[in-house]
Amino acid sequence: MIEATLAEFRKLKNWADRAIAQVRDEDLFTSLDPESNSLAVIMKHLAGNMRSRWSDFLSSDGEKPDRNRDMEFLTEPGDTRESRMEHWEAGCRCVFETLESLTPDDLHKTVFIRAQPQPALEAIQQQMRHCAYHVGQIAFLAKHFAGNNWQTLTIPRGKSQPSDTAMRQKRK
Repeated sequence: MIEATLAEFRKLKNWADRAIAQVRDEDLFTSLDPESNSLAVIMKHLAGNMRSRWSDFLSSDGEKPDRNRDMEFLTEPGDTRESRMEHWEAGCRCVFETLESLTPDDLHKTVFIRAQPQPALEAIQQQMRHCAYHVGQIAFLAKHFAGNNWQTLTIPRGKSQPSDTAMRQKRK
């Protein structure tokens, strides 16, 4: 269970990384409209959330007192692709290191998020949903900005049958 969850988080990170790599620096900080978040903001929010939820996962509340969630939705002077990527990588490391340290027994423990108790397994699933939701946003925005230069993250349009055939041949 833990290994499968770790593998899924790694896939989500890979998709996000590959999508972000296709976007020019200026597009990383561009919002489609005043109510939308830029790629950089989504990355900042996810990184802040991951650091908060996964640091001391079993022993402290998942909403850390030093987290300022509202600031995650703002672009600040000095924000660059490099600073966003460093923050993103640090958040992802929290997820991977914590999952790598868990034992099957840990999944039955109770953790707290905003002082609300929940089974650790449920908190992990909640984080997977949250991450997948935002990685989908990252892929959508990156595809928009990359335009005709977009390199698909999964099976290319019109290539389902060859992909299925190749997968079946691998199993033989």
